[in-house]
Amino acid sequence: MELLFSEQAPLVLVGCGNMGSALLKGWLDAGLSPDAVYIIDPMLAESTERSDVFRQIKVKNIVAEAASLPSGLKARTILVAIKPQMMSVVLPTLIPIMGDATFLVSVAAGTTIANFETYLGSGVQVIRTMPNTPAAVGAGMTGLVAKDNVGAAERKVAETLMEAAGETVWVDREELINVVTAVSGSGPAYIFHMVECLSAAAENEGLPREVAEKLARQTIVGAGALLSADPGTDVFTLRERVTSPKGTTAAGLDALMGVDHGLGGLIRETVRAARKRSEELSD
Repeated sequence: MELLFSEQAPLVLVGCGNMGSALLKGWLDAGLSPDAVYIIDPMLAESTERSDVFRQIKVKNIVAEAASLPSGLKARTILVAIKPQMMSVVLPTLIPIMGDATFLVSVAAGTTIANFETYLGSGVQVIRTMPNTPAAVGAGMTGLVAKDNVGAAERKVAETLMEAAGETVWVDREELINVVTAVSGSGPAYIFHMVECLSAAAENEGLPREVAEKLARQTIVGAGALLSADPGTDVFTLRERVTSPKGTTAAGLDALMGVDHGLGGLIRETVRAARKRSEELSD
């Protein structure tokens, strides 16, 4: 990654909260030179206490606003990781550090490409992404969509940046980012709730709470590890391998996959509700 950016054509990270800092750690671990990244974040610039990941970045490379960056500096890439309500204030301040070749990568939920055009002009190059919280441990899933004027080289850079935190997929229409949000963006919360439900069910059947939760947690972790270790096998086959005819798993699946109250229909409704809310927030 050190070849992608330099002090003369740096990566500028706008906002370094949970997601921004997780991405920064992944970039540095992947070989990005600390000299080739600038951070714009008022709270971090004013803090005297920094974690190890930020100690690699020179003090002068962490600023409160774009105007504090070196005079004449033009970013190669600006990754925007701030809250949507801050866009109207922050985006116009980035114009002085944007050159003809600068493109933006956004991890801000609900902020459309049209929003960026409002503050930065119709010619701005934007790639919109939707990562999720497992990015904090390098196991993220990010969906990306690019504006029509973004070239293949810029798309590859954006993909490389997001792959530092996990896996990536591209969609070809911006509205599909709302589906990505509903599935992988919100999905970790669905899994955590499933652990809650599985644990509660085990406790209801007589297990002590701490035993029930440990069983539920590790079952999800282990199943995820199997999915990761065997990506070439479809999930139907993986499920079938666990399911003996007329066995305990089959009995449980009969209840879980019931026509009237099955998990499939419930998950469809869950994703549909989250997708609709994502659309509302984008509007």
